[in-house]
Amino acid sequence: MKLLFISLGCDKNLVDSEYMLGYLKSAGIEFTDDETEAEIIIVNTCGFINDAKEESIQTILEMAEQKEIGKCRALIVTGCLAQRYQAEIIKEIPEVDAVLGTTAYDEIAEIIQQVLAGESHCILMKDLNGRIRAGRERIVTTGGHYAHLKIAEGCDKHCTYCIIPTLRGAYRSVPMEELLAEAKTLAESGVKELILVAQETTMYGKDLYGEKKLPELLRKLCEIPGIYWIRIQYCYPEEITDELIQVIKEEDKICNYLDLPIQHANDEILRRMGRRTNQKQLKSMIEKLRQEIPDIALRTTLISGFPGETEEMQEELLDFVDEMEFDRLGVFAYSPEEDTPAAEFEEQVPDEVKEERRDAIMELQQEIAFDLCRDMVGRELLVMIEGSVSGENAYVGRTYKDAPNVDGYIFVNTEENLMSGDFVKVKVTGALEYDLIGEIINEFTE
Repeated sequence: MKLLFISLGCDKNLVDSEYMLGYLKSAGIEFTDDETEAEIIIVNTCGFINDAKEESIQTILEMAEQKEIGKCRALIVTGCLAQRYQAEIIKEIPEVDAVLGTTAYDEIAEIIQQVLAGESHCILMKDLNGRIRAGRERIVTTGGHYAHLKIAEGCDKHCTYCIIPTLRGAYRSVPMEELLAEAKTLAESGVKELILVAQETTMYGKDLYGEKKLPELLRKLCEIPGIYWIRIQYCYPEEITDELIQVIKEEDKICNYLDLPIQHANDEILRRMGRRTNQKQLKSMIEKLRQEIPDIALRTTLISGFPGETEEMQEELLDFVDEMEFDRLGVFAYSPEEDTPAAEFEEQVPDEVKEERRDAIMELQQEIAFDLCRDMVGRELLVMIEGSVSGENAYVGRTYKDAPNVDGYIFVNTEENLMSGDFVKVKVTGALEYDLIGEIINEFTE
């Protein structure tokens, strides 16, 4: 049996996809990237915002056509969209044979067998707050030199715009011994960079151990041979402790990089969002991080056009972005999600205004990013090679400032033959809007 697997959405969803692929490999299923040859098609969906839902629905519809024109005998939908709209998917897209919720993916092989045996329109949902595990068989799909380590599932913050607690349940940490075992297995398979992900990494361990355990987890991960970079994403500013800052500062393997999803800078909008910080506290935390770790790269995400946002609030946000000079920044136009409090708020902002405000922030950030890139010229950096540039004596790489798929790259000119995952020392010789250009000084000796 040949299976096509399509994974959409965030890197946390990607980890679920990789676990499912591991289960399916154990079941003896063969994989293909040709939809016309696939007898089984799985779409692991995202349902976080409107654009993601539309992409997921369109993908399902395209794969449904393979029931008519291809060899597909089983079309299965998993992930956040499946969790949220289980009955609607079966009703509106009858070609779908089974729908699995976000905590049911460990039964993917059994569901396939049921569908192939003649059952149709299966729906399998499990307890959203059940225990989660790590250390299972997994097929890493990121090239083998880096992998995401999902340290927790769910969220307890309940921001007014966010549907994640409804789709993923309460915050549940993966036991530390299981994470360490999985990280060792990944390192033994050739993974050199671990990227820690969760809805919020900073709260790791609070539910299991009664206190935050991210600093302890990080120190133990640093002891694993073969791991050279550890990157931390999705750190809520109010939960960052002095202990965490010191661990990042002291451990050479931990990249001086943090993702801080702050969403806005106006105090009233932050309150309406259900966030637990204000602008003064945000500035104080950013100042502390830069004071303790001077070369730290800070990434953030913002929401434009949240209900009640005025032009004055937008200007305040622009001033904040201009002052803070984030190394990396992304902006989403607010998406009103059903079953969230914010969707019912008055003073909804028109779509065109949201998009104009988003574009204004990104134009400003583009200028900031270019200036920061120019400031990097002349510096010597350790670079992880990601691949070659077709037709040129050059490679694409990432510095400690760059998380894969969301941040920039450095283009490295060299006559040497390099492989993905190689580390090289590079001198920055030029700057683009978001990317760098450099030349190899020497290969990094591991």
